[in-house]
Amino acid sequence: MEIKNDDLSDGEVISLMEEHLSDMYATSPPECVHALDINALKGPRVTFFSAWENETLAGCIAIKSLSSEDAEIKSMRTAHSFRGKGVASKLLLHLLNFAKQQGYTSVSLETGTQSYFAPARKLYKKFGFMDCGPFSDYKLNANSQFMTRGV
Repeated sequence: MEIKNDDLSDGEVISLMEEHLSDMYATSPPECVHALDINALKGPRVTFFSAWENETLAGCIAIKSLSSEDAEIKSMRTAHSFRGKGVASKLLLHLLNFAKQQGYTSVSLETGTQSYFAPARKLYKKFGFMDCGPFSDYKLNANSQFMTRGV
């Protein structure tokens, strides 16, 4: 599997991110959807990675700089045909290594509390993420679970 820094210009990547955003709105109240759209993912504080198996998109993940020490995971998504094959673990490990190389000391995330997000929460806990309170501009709400870990 090849994980590369991606400029979000590939149609497959755009489709996967549109699917991701659509699922977020289908599973969470609109005011609790914190997923970034394509334009926001192209922002200067975001680094976006895509994972490819041969020439097929397997998944993606992004990291957003919050400060010189803190970053946030955004837009982690595995393509349907690659679910259960370790893609998310490889992407998360890649992102954590990147965060360490960039000098971040912590990486945090916001995910949903609904059952739809249970596999994601399980993965994050497997990688040492711990529950925490809201960070950055987030507010406490019943639909968000916040997690963090050192790098």
